[in-house]
Amino acid sequence: MKVELFPFQKKATIDLRVKVAEALGSYHRTHTPQVVSLQAPTGAGKTIIMASLIEDIYFGTDHYAEQPEAIFVWLSDSPALNEQSKQKIDLKADKIRFGQCVTIEDESFDQEMLENGHIYFLNTQKLGKAGNLGKHSDTRQYTIWETLENTVREKSDRLYFIIDEAHRGMQGSEAGKATSIMQRFLKGSSEFRLPPMPLVIGISATAARFNALVGDTNSTLQKCIITAADVRASGLLKDRIVITYPDDPEKNNEMAVLQAATDEWKNKCDHWYQYSYEQHYAQVNPVLVLQVLAGSGKAISNTNLDDVIAKIEERIGTQFKENEVVHTFGSTGVITINGLNVPRINPSEITEDKRIRVVLFKENLSTGWDCPRAETMMSFRRAEDATYIAQLLGRMIRTPLQCHIIVDDSLNDVRLYLPYFNKNTVKEVVDELQNTEGGEIPTVIDSESLENQVYVQWSVHPPKQKKAPIENPYEPNLFSEATQENSETTHAKQNFVKKDTSTTDEFPSKEIHLQQEQTVIVSQKSQSSKFVYHKTALDSSVQDPLPSLSIDREAIIKFINNQGYLTYLVRNVKINNYLKSLLSLAGILTQSNIFAGANEELEKEVIAMIRQYIEDLHANGTYKELAKNVLSFKLSVRVFDVFGESLDNGLAQDLFTASESDLDRQLRAADARLGAYGFPHKYGRAFGNLNNPSQYKIDCILFAADDECVGKLNRYAEAKFHALNDQYRKYVVTTSERCKKEYSNIIANADIVSKHNFTLPETLSVRLEDNGTEYTNHLFAAENGFAKIKLNSWEAGVLEEEAAAEDFVCWIRNPSRSSWSLCIPYEINNEIKPSYPDFIIIRRDPILGYIIDILEPHNPDFKDNLGKAKGFAKYAVEEQRIGRIQLIRQGKDASGKTRFKRLDLAKGAIRDKVLKAQNHEELDHIFETDGKIGSNY
Repeated sequence: MKVELFPFQKKATIDLRVKVAEALGSYHRTHTPQVVSLQAPTGAGKTIIMASLIEDIYFGTDHYAEQPEAIFVWLSDSPALNEQSKQKIDLKADKIRFGQCVTIEDESFDQEMLENGHIYFLNTQKLGKAGNLGKHSDTRQYTIWETLENTVREKSDRLYFIIDEAHRGMQGSEAGKATSIMQRFLKGSSEFRLPPMPLVIGISATAARFNALVGDTNSTLQKCIITAADVRASGLLKDRIVITYPDDPEKNNEMAVLQAATDEWKNKCDHWYQYSYEQHYAQVNPVLVLQVLAGSGKAISNTNLDDVIAKIEERIGTQFKENEVVHTFGSTGVITINGLNVPRINPSEITEDKRIRVVLFKENLSTGWDCPRAETMMSFRRAEDATYIAQLLGRMIRTPLQCHIIVDDSLNDVRLYLPYFNKNTVKEVVDELQNTEGGEIPTVIDSESLENQVYVQWSVHPPKQKKAPIENPYEPNLFSEATQENSETTHAKQNFVKKDTSTTDEFPSKEIHLQQEQTVIVSQKSQSSKFVYHKTALDSSVQDPLPSLSIDREAIIKFINNQGYLTYLVRNVKINNYLKSLLSLAGILTQSNIFAGANEELEKEVIAMIRQYIEDLHANGTYKELAKNVLSFKLSVRVFDVFGESLDNGLAQDLFTASESDLDRQLRAADARLGAYGFPHKYGRAFGNLNNPSQYKIDCILFAADDECVGKLNRYAEAKFHALNDQYRKYVVTTSERCKKEYSNIIANADIVSKHNFTLPETLSVRLEDNGTEYTNHLFAAENGFAKIKLNSWEAGVLEEEAAAEDFVCWIRNPSRSSWSLCIPYEINNEIKPSYPDFIIIRRDPILGYIIDILEPHNPDFKDNLGKAKGFAKYAVEEQRIGRIQLIRQGKDASGKTRFKRLDLAKGAIRDKVLKAQNHEELDHIFETDGKIGSNY
């Protein structure tokens, strides 16, 4: 494939390959029709998964034999969807040759049987009574039904029939006709003399939808299910859909909502331009999508389109150019809106045309339309159109760059504005989103009223020194103006004093100036007090026990991200074997110039391993006999054939001496078992014999056929993989975000528990918490300098103790399971689970500038206490640059006052005791003997 599949896609492809092989083998044993169902939510990339499966069937894998004569028929209920699927396969499947994908045309198709090695695309419209494919004529000798009947009779061992139920755009009777036609291939049809297809692979977004299609057939059904959680974790989809509505639609002015939508879109333009410029990506160019009302009489639309465009232009401060605003209104051509010529465009062309900035439509975008650039949408429709709006929004949740954005979390949202909906009708849209996709849509769906904001942006950039977007030279008026303060002014306003200029790092020294402009109010609640930071009028009578310190947030996040602190990713399954992961890791280390010799070193070591094996065979006198066997017999390095049947492992007898072409086939099989990296050819260049050109092939075939050799290679790959990651992971922090993501994916795909670099974003999109407290000393803050966070009494009490320390600078709330959260694995009941410590504390350090601590207030009654304690202790061994790693319990000091007792796993003596503890009672005893009261000890 030209694209790297996401882990859940790779897993699904492997699962499908197993089930398809078993199903085809079962059909040949029992002649019972087989059905394999791929069920995955919107945005899972079902077409890409199928394209990968097709490649695996044609070209084989390290577990299954190649089947170059395989025939695929891809059936959907729409010509547009067929074309879309065909284009994706042509573009993404690099092994599929030009012309291998064939659209079965109504007018010209006429074949006795389908040809081997082709992928045919067919849609239900061509199979209905109005179509010509089912009719004989002067130009058609065989109907499509006869072609398929003949193919089933003669080529059932290679026929794969795909029914694409992933996009069902038809309604009413048309949908019923399509379903009836699709069921002919599952049940067979005496009317058309069509037998059931031997093997049907169904693609559907819902279990119920495809199960209804299968109905009461006698087919054996196997399922491959991709969950919404799998897709959500991949970063392939936006994190959130936020639906904004007015509290009172009756009093609302729709143009005020349009203004809010335009502001949101403009903000997305700013952020995407900044991100793309800094990360060296092609510009995303976000699209504002507007659903307008249908027209009555001669009116194109009952929405005032002139007013709509005028209001948007007024809000962004510039006028649109031709082709920046387009419409999709049926057969209507170019129309004039507010003096601007607005052309019609097909929905499928929107994504690739980067000139387009605003799309006007009525009802023709919901089916088969994917536009990842559609970041903001507004609908002028009334509340009774919940179903249609839900269908549309389901098409807008894909991420433009097919990955989660780390630096700027606000780019992981998509926004929908509904001026004629209220809280209740918005809930209907949310419910319909679930029902439309047949289950939980793989993203968070939330709503907020226009008057009461739910999601806000927190940033590390100070309010008066917001990071100014890089000005777009082509659209100077679209993006925000740069701030007037230059970098010298910015540094002059910092309250921290720089260290000696002899060092290149600009970290704060011990000398700190206190801000006098803000006041900290201390309120007592029950037995524990906590600092409550409010915006308040200056009151000199208020004694400020802990003035807010000036926080150089940009310097802190730069420091943290440059350290490459250790964090982990915990998964349920491993995607790749170590050999494949090692090959990928060596590739990125070489390409990124982190270790330019990685590929070369790897190749030399593997080739030396093969050579040593061959020399050992020569030395013990077995080489000639084994080489003779390779030339006289067919050597199998596969585990299964295309029918899922086990092959003999080792040498299988053949009646003829192997030809050169068969030797090459065996070499390809050997290469697949050695990671499909080309090791045999690299070995041939190093040790090839001009007098015996086939000798290197025999050497490599023998090595790959020996299970002990392959086992040794895999053990080498595991050790080498971890050694390279441990040695070079810290250097990845200086590379581009693209490189960081690719590196992280490679590491994550090799291990259930994998090591990564802890990297903080610069901007977060945060849901406001009711009854939260406004803190000024959180690393991320809103524009007003405050972060509103809800903590329980333990957490607030621990934070109060921390903030009172002289070297305290700021803190970070470490959320559970966020894409950037710091994660520490631990074991409980023989299962590895992820832990997300509550707080990351940043303190001043006289040498480094900053040092960070990890704090976890944790109830001793929880069953995971010992597991987490040991997990933290092991983390302390792996990551020794962390200052304190503390488990914290509530206790009392000598005077009987409620305080917090801390067990610091960063201390070697304590860590050793915890690692040796066998039960919770022993951990409790360690807390009694080694736990300390207070934050500074």
